[in-house]
Amino acid sequence: MSSTHIVVDLGFGDAGKGTMVDALARRSSTPPLVVRYNGGAQAGHNVHTDDGRHHTFSQFGAGTFVPGSRTLLSEHMIFHPTGLMAENEHLVSVGVQDAIRRLLVDGRALVVTPYQQSANRLREIARGDGRHGTCGLGIGETVGDSNDRPDMAVRASDLLDVATLRRKMVMTREWKRHQIAPLLATLVKYDEATPDIAVIEDTALIEKAVQTYARIGDLLRIVDPVVVDFQIRESEHVVFEGAQGVLLDEWYGFHPHTTWSTTTTKNADALIARAGRAGPVSRMGVIRAYATRHGQGPFPTEDATLSSLLPDRHNLDTSLQGRFRVGWFDVPLARYALSLCPGITELAVTCIDRCGVSPWKFCEAYEVPEESRERFYQLEPGGVSVGLRVHPPGDLVYQERLAKDLLLAKPVYREPDRPEGIVETIEKSLDVPVLVRSMGPTANEKVWL
Repeated sequence: MSSTHIVVDLGFGDAGKGTMVDALARRSSTPPLVVRYNGGAQAGHNVHTDDGRHHTFSQFGAGTFVPGSRTLLSEHMIFHPTGLMAENEHLVSVGVQDAIRRLLVDGRALVVTPYQQSANRLREIARGDGRHGTCGLGIGETVGDSNDRPDMAVRASDLLDVATLRRKMVMTREWKRHQIAPLLATLVKYDEATPDIAVIEDTALIEKAVQTYARIGDLLRIVDPVVVDFQIRESEHVVFEGAQGVLLDEWYGFHPHTTWSTTTTKNADALIARAGRAGPVSRMGVIRAYATRHGQGPFPTEDATLSSLLPDRHNLDTSLQGRFRVGWFDVPLARYALSLCPGITELAVTCIDRCGVSPWKFCEAYEVPEESRERFYQLEPGGVSVGLRVHPPGDLVYQERLAKDLLLAKPVYREPDRPEGIVETIEKSLDVPVLVRSMGPTANEKVWL
């Protein structure tokens, strides 16, 4: 019997999507097709195996440790060719020799160039103390350029056409030089900007980049829309792997601390519909037993004590992305994320094994200032709110106001009825059944209910 699963992160990212995709791949009667339906190489989906291996999946599907499991980078994926090859090298070093042979790339997928990656870093450096938080891999630059200058957007299919690739690479470099020029007076103050300024100014890099990308293209199976639809429609088991988290969505996240990607289940649903894939769809929302956020932006339940007690070895502080922050489970934000992903059928609650802090508590509501109340719902006397209103997409001014509201929101905390009742509290508060309790990083440490 065939199966279709959509895996989505209901937080700010880092909830454990990779470990759940790996677990789903191992439960399939035949190895699945794992479809990356958003984001790009900034993903960091960590998978640990029972035999002690570990890999951080960025572009390959997180089911790749399972022999025969395939990856499809969809048209919604932002493809980073050199990043893919670096990732493949690590997979080879941990015993996965054939990941490239099990990979398909939609020819329509946007491709990050060296110039867009450097421009991304330089813009963030120029913001100084007002940085937004970025992984610095050029995702936003690439998406923005495709909207403003579609004629120069490099697509995966261009890796098979050197002349077209060279022409677009030249155009991209000139466009980035033009955009960064007004920032140079600020950037020269920062030593960290020097390497990326050199990338944009080095004319010799163009041909080197073209030849590198073309060689990578020759190694890949870059396919057209007919093949994409066929693979999604006819594969026995398909797992759609999301990237980042719903609360970072380009339209519904808290602007400007968001990503240039649709992080809800919208893209996965569209791919299923277009391919004509039949049968029921399981939609799994992945969420930690506590809240986390990497980088800047509102985070109502952040707690410095929890941040020190619950460090994350796979999420270290970085100069561009910022600090890794930890807080208490936030019911209003989780409800908001669920409202953006209609049809979530089950939850996977991760990191339960790390919840030994006592007493444990969770945020069940906010106290919000009077001027903010119109953007929250179910207000009670005294300005207590249990959720955020969903606004029609496209109004980033509204989302920025909501971000400022969250900075002022005061969490209302409650302890679970009993220490072991964390999962039951999450299930009852969100009114979605918990299918998986993750008690550790490996597939065997998942308890399926």
